[in-house]
Amino acid sequence: MARILALDYGTKRTGIAVTDELQIIASGLTTVDTKALISFLKTYTSEENVELFIVGEPKQMNYEASESEASITKFLEKLAKAIPDIPVKRIDERFTSKMAFQTMIDSGLKKKQRQDKALVDEISATIILQSYLYNLS
Repeated sequence: MARILALDYGTKRTGIAVTDELQIIASGLTTVDTKALISFLKTYTSEENVELFIVGEPKQMNYEASESEASITKFLEKLAKAIPDIPVKRIDERFTSKMAFQTMIDSGLKKKQRQDKALVDEISATIILQSYLYNLS
């Protein structure tokens, strides 16, 4: 089997999470400057077997698309051209940042560590991926 890679896309930086090859465990991978994201994904997918990208779909409370959806759509068009062999699925990402922050508190991270927005993005990507894996079972 191949890995599944999840993205918590942001205009400044993007959190990335990945499964193991058996697609059982979701783990935070890194946070990448969004300007370098396509390059990072090309390199990663050339070194690792990835069968699917999961991209968070930000929605408002009334289920309408959020403002950031326009920039995500542009990114997805670039991604499809850069890496056409790997399909993309979208997953509702509402509350993932809040859940990530609560996870940081629950795990005992100090206030200074909880202010690391890159870590919040990576944990958010992991939550998006875990949500996808949970819905498969």
